[in-house]
Amino acid sequence: MRSPLALSILLASLLHPSLAHARTEANTPPADSAGPALAQAAKHADDRTVPGAEWERRRPSELGLNDDAIAAAVEWAKTQGSDWDFSRQHEIFGRSIGPLPASRAATNGVIIKNGFLIAEFGDVRAVDPTYSVAKSYLATLVGLMIDRGLIADENEPVGRRVHDGGFDPAPDTPHHPAITWAHFLTMTSEWTGSLFDKSSDFIGEAEYGRAAQKPRERREPGTYFEYNDVRINRCALAMLRLWQRPLEDVLRTEIMNPIGASNTWKWVPYDNATVTVDVRGVPTQLPSVSGGTRWGGGLWMNTLDHARFALLIARGGRWADRQILSPDWISRATRQQGVKSDYGYLWWLNNEGRWPAASRAAFSAQGAGDHSIFIDPTQDLVIVWRWHKGNDTQAEFYRRVLAAIQPALAPAGAPADAPAGAPAPTAVPKEPRP
Repeated sequence: MRSPLALSILLASLLHPSLAHARTEANTPPADSAGPALAQAAKHADDRTVPGAEWERRRPSELGLNDDAIAAAVEWAKTQGSDWDFSRQHEIFGRSIGPLPASRAATNGVIIKNGFLIAEFGDVRAVDPTYSVAKSYLATLVGLMIDRGLIADENEPVGRRVHDGGFDPAPDTPHHPAITWAHFLTMTSEWTGSLFDKSSDFIGEAEYGRAAQKPRERREPGTYFEYNDVRINRCALAMLRLWQRPLEDVLRTEIMNPIGASNTWKWVPYDNATVTVDVRGVPTQLPSVSGGTRWGGGLWMNTLDHARFALLIARGGRWADRQILSPDWISRATRQQGVKSDYGYLWWLNNEGRWPAASRAAFSAQGAGDHSIFIDPTQDLVIVWRWHKGNDTQAEFYRRVLAAIQPALAPAGAPADAPAGAPAPTAVPKEPRP
């Protein structure tokens, strides 16, 4: 077993091979079916059960769950470990421009019910790469920008306050002034250019691996979904210019420290991602972070710290007696936005039954490797699972856990909010994965 020191030195984040660069087009967004998410989060917001320095533990049966069923679900999850290999990352994503770990933990995870830790397995203190789970953290910091008055709302054009040339009109990019924060958060910005030696067009196998793309016609912002890390990283750079301090520092002081997270996590920039930022009139060199570890770097964090963040989101941004995040922002971020029917603001939604046994109000942060933060606010349930096989493996694990809460789910896999006797839905194919 690796030491915490070795873990904190060696880790980096990758993005999911099959979700590496997915595209979706639509003219009319489907009806929002994930709206109950915030209402359910608010329902639990007054629950003061949050962890102190350590998580308070309960046996599942103390909370009305089946002990044997939870134990069996965990034993099954332990057999579903990932075969992710850092040494082959370049084949999937192309040339790295940031640090990558030499080793990682085995599959591990925690189950949190009503604010109590009811199960854990593996090395949950391993500070491992998080991949595109980092994108959901970025979305949270955008919400905090609105709370702090740095921007009016997510529909504000980014170039209204960010004056670094990246959103100015040009012959090849006349659409840039129209790009809003919401466009970045829904993967529909169509921002065009290069950043940190990576181009938004993803052309060339050496640079982009199996995620390389062919040239295509650019669309108007807000009309076309494309999973694109260059654009997300451009969003992060714009955020840095408004915060005028590293986003790692913002996340630490504004969110992670107030919820009692450890000091072991870090947000690692690319090797070439130090930029000049105007800090109260003084040009200052600061690191700009990424929304994943496709090319190295990224958010490196242990499972227990992810669980604290997830519980904060599940509770509508409230931690004990302190409102850290706006519940209205969490509501908007975790319901359908943009043109992709099961995507919010950098959160994956269950409104179409991606995880059939769970409530349609459930949502998740997803990353390659695979990594997932699953939140079902109707059950006050958080599951953080690291280094698993992904795809239908997630849905099966959640079904097994939810069956311990609602035994009727065990044979049928019906959604948690479905009427008794309803037929089990067909799992929705997962075209993009982080």
